[in-house]
Amino acid sequence: MTNARPPYGADVPGLPVTRPDSCPFDPDETYTRLRADAPVSPVRCPAGMDAWLVSRYEDIRGVLTDPRLSSRGAGSMHMLPSYDLRDPLPGSMIQLDGEEHARLRRLLIGEFTVRRVEVLRPRIQRIADEYIDAMLTGSSADLVRDFALPIPSLVIFDMLGVPYGDHEAFQRDSEVVMGFDADEATRDAASGRLEGYFAELIGQRIAEPRDDLLSRLIARGNATDRPLTVGELATLGVLLLVAGHETTASMIALSTLVLLNDPERKATFLTAPELAGNAVDELLRYLSVIQFGLLRYATEDITVGDTTVRAGEWLVAAIPSGNRDGSVFPAPDTVDLGRQARTHLSFGFGAHQCIGQQLARIELQVALTTLLRRIPGLRLRSGPVMPPPSEFKLNDIVFGLRSMPVVW
Repeated sequence: MTNARPPYGADVPGLPVTRPDSCPFDPDETYTRLRADAPVSPVRCPAGMDAWLVSRYEDIRGVLTDPRLSSRGAGSMHMLPSYDLRDPLPGSMIQLDGEEHARLRRLLIGEFTVRRVEVLRPRIQRIADEYIDAMLTGSSADLVRDFALPIPSLVIFDMLGVPYGDHEAFQRDSEVVMGFDADEATRDAASGRLEGYFAELIGQRIAEPRDDLLSRLIARGNATDRPLTVGELATLGVLLLVAGHETTASMIALSTLVLLNDPERKATFLTAPELAGNAVDELLRYLSVIQFGLLRYATEDITVGDTTVRAGEWLVAAIPSGNRDGSVFPAPDTVDLGRQARTHLSFGFGAHQCIGQQLARIELQVALTTLLRRIPGLRLRSGPVMPPPSEFKLNDIVFGLRSMPVVW
């Protein structure tokens, strides 16, 4: 058993964050070596702490299911140079553990069951068709702005009961919160605006309930011995709104790019619609948009692989590395649309697995099949040339594209 502590000298390597020039869809090439030679290895994170980087699929699943590992570090906050670990905000479900986390998840889970979200498919189809109709009035578009962002945004705004007319302000603040380039004051201000908006909206729903998720959440909380506070509801609202559109919007644009860059792959997707479910999960595995992994904190001594992790130490579960583990996914760096990839790690795993994963799958299936069916001549405006690195979100929690000019 390895008992080495993460060294705190200057020679600790940094977290692997560089994508190869040959393929921006691939994670840092360092992960291939780490999975083979040092699957649990010390790294220094941009936030300043040293952590154990966990790179093999099975070890990552173990980390994400171990109740002795706390999620108090809020997902990918190890990437923030200014990050200061604070007590979790009330209602911050991604930071809470045990019963505090379970309490909030129980109140929400009924909104995101397979049966519940399947009812939304016709509405999602109408939204996709409406935006393609608008695109087809011309001969070019920005696929991110004109298609990928509006679909999941409209869906989650509708579910929450948030007026879609406010989406531009939400999007600006969401981009600040999800990126790592802004300073702490700017990030705090953006978070404050989002939470303040929701606090006001929740006050309206308390006074006058409607048929929306926020109103139902208030009612469910009131039916328990511990009703949700306005602060908890506001934090939950921001989390659902931001998480409910950023990841799916990125996946729609990136998946389209992956399909357009390989005519055979695109043809397979178009001619075999029954593969859409498998194809979406394979694209989720391949792209791994939660690009810097998930942060965990050891509350007691544990063993990960052959390494002893002491209480008080940090771990980073490297989701992109686990999804490219060839012992689980043969030929992991290739896209196989027929692959049974549903066991991928892109929605996390364990108690904190993404509550909206079924909704995301349906949105992706509808968006991709509708787009390629209705605009079969869709292509990048730049031709076969990949968008420049400046168009990729390489320093955000969620890997994605800032814009994607297309023509047909």
